[in-house]
Amino acid sequence: MTGAEEFAVEKLRFDDKGLIPVIVQDAGSKTVLTLAYMNEESLQKSLATKETWFWSRSRQQLWHKGETSGHTQRIVSMRYDCDGDALVVMVEPNGPACHTGAYSCFSQEVLTDTDEEPVQADRFAILSELEELIAAREAERPEGSYTTYLFEKGVDKILKKVGEEAAEVIIAAKNRSREELRYEASDLIFHLMVLLREQKLPLAEVLMELQRRR
Repeated sequence: MTGAEEFAVEKLRFDDKGLIPVIVQDAGSKTVLTLAYMNEESLQKSLATKETWFWSRSRQQLWHKGETSGHTQRIVSMRYDCDGDALVVMVEPNGPACHTGAYSCFSQEVLTDTDEEPVQADRFAILSELEELIAAREAERPEGSYTTYLFEKGVDKILKKVGEEAAEVIIAAKNRSREELRYEASDLIFHLMVLLREQKLPLAEVLMELQRRR
C-alpha cells in the first residue's frame, strides 16, 4: 500500500459511532467478499499488519479476520471514496470470507437481467466468471470438485495438467480439427487460470501485459 506510512486518518469521516464501512474485494477475481466496519484502532492495525482488522458491532470488540479460522486477508491496497466516508480494501484471501464457509458473503441473488442478448463487448465475460468460480473453489474447497482436487494436490499437479493440455492443443492443431482444438484450448485456458490463481497472479495483470506489448 504505497503511502500507507504517511496516511492521515483525519482524511476519513467516521460516523457518530466512530465507524466507517469497508468493502472488501478479492484483488484477483475482483469479487466483493464482504461489507464490514472499521474504527480508528482497527484501521491502524490493518495498516500496520497488512491484514484486515474490523470492529464487530454485535460483539462490540476488535476482530482480526481469520484469527480463529485461519482465513486471513492480506491487504493489497486500500482506498477511500470522494467523501472520505467509505473504504475499499483489495485483499488476497486465505480461504472463505463468509462465516458460512462461502467464498463471498454476497451469494444470494436478487436480480439478474437475462432477457437481453449479450453485447459483443461482453464476449469475454466468461473469463471473469471463470476466474471468480476458481477463486471460490480455492476458498471453499467443496468435496467432489475437480478444481478442489487440483488445489489440494498442489502446484506440481497443476503444472502437469497445464503441460498435458498444451500438448493436447498441439495435437489437435496438427490434426486440423476445429472441434478438437476448441475443446482442448478450453481445457488449457481453464488449467492456466487455476495456475494463475495458485500463484496469486490476477488475469488482469496478464491482460495488461498483452496491452503493454501491443
